[in-house]
Amino acid sequence: MRVTPIDVDRARRDTPGTRNVAHLNNAGAALPPRQVTDAVIAHLQREAEIGGYEAAEAAADQVERTYSAIAELIGCRADEIAVVENATRAWDMAFYGLTFQPGDRILTARAEYASNVLAFLQVAAKTGAVVEIIDNDETGQLSVPDLRRRLDDGTGPVKLVAITHVPTQGGLVNPAEEVGHATREAGVLYLLDACQSIGQLPVDVDAIGCDLLSATGRKYLRGPRGTGFLYVRSGTLEQLEPPFLDLHAATWTAPNTYEIRTDARRFENWETNYAAKIGLGVAVDYALSWGIPAIESRVTELANHLRHQLSAVDGIHVHDLGARQCGIVTFTIDGVRCEDVRRHVAAHSVNVSVSVADYARLDMPDRGLTDLVRASVHYYNTHDEIDRLIQALPSAS
Repeated sequence: MRVTPIDVDRARRDTPGTRNVAHLNNAGAALPPRQVTDAVIAHLQREAEIGGYEAAEAAADQVERTYSAIAELIGCRADEIAVVENATRAWDMAFYGLTFQPGDRILTARAEYASNVLAFLQVAAKTGAVVEIIDNDETGQLSVPDLRRRLDDGTGPVKLVAITHVPTQGGLVNPAEEVGHATREAGVLYLLDACQSIGQLPVDVDAIGCDLLSATGRKYLRGPRGTGFLYVRSGTLEQLEPPFLDLHAATWTAPNTYEIRTDARRFENWETNYAAKIGLGVAVDYALSWGIPAIESRVTELANHLRHQLSAVDGIHVHDLGARQCGIVTFTIDGVRCEDVRRHVAAHSVNVSVSVADYARLDMPDRGLTDLVRASVHYYNTHDEIDRLIQALPSAS
């Protein structure tokens, strides 16, 4: 399939923040395009002018478009989408909606994110479930053969395979589709944390084979902070009960009875930030207008260029793993604290972030890492901005 190159000049005109900073912290929170900001502000102004309930009613079509836009983005039905406050809430609603018994096994990856592992440990302590870590292969990604071995070893029921598609602490892209093939064959539920991959990589839930997927708006989708969504495959819905309900998620049918919604919105609650929800839909449509394959191509090229530039500097070490890599680039500088690197380049109007071992205790300590500088590129970034970062870096000591 031919990919139309990104019109970088137009993307930067749509992104006012590019006039102020070289923003290489897109895996934290990307710069929103003006179309998203305008949509959020317009709805807030409407709330101020006519009232919050009335503004929501008037914007019903825009709100519904958010669901259909997300469905188009990931290849599912709109009724399989719940829009919630953030990716962690989305992931939690799925995970805590499952019932675990003593001996149930939860399989996860070595590069898993702290918030997810904390949930595993809490549920294991309460229920007697067992958390198992799938080995990495020689490239540093999740080993599919080891996953298959664990699914077939007969030591106890595997209740869930839950992995992160793109870990926060590096450019690794885990083999999500191969995991999906294995879980489908084994008949095991599959929860994919797509927080860092949605918006920079093509994500098709049918091709991947996941039953559940969580994502955020603020990162590569360039949406508002405080937005996220959960995908729940329709055939999976009845296997989960929301960990809490309100009058949006369920109907109070009689003094002593209630009925839970029959779509994924059972994982939402009644009160929501309508302006942000509308902004999320606009962000998804904006990404779709460029084409996710075109975004991936641009992001991958910029990230590879950045890795090459960093590797050419004495005393800088790039730490990205995996057979496939994406727009997140991690590195250290000999003798310089990562937080000091971040502060130093910030003084030159270049934004990066720092990932610490607390975020990835199954991964970073085994690699002898306490922290990493994380530079994450997006399609509106330029080679000149990468050069600015290289020039702003402190020297190794």
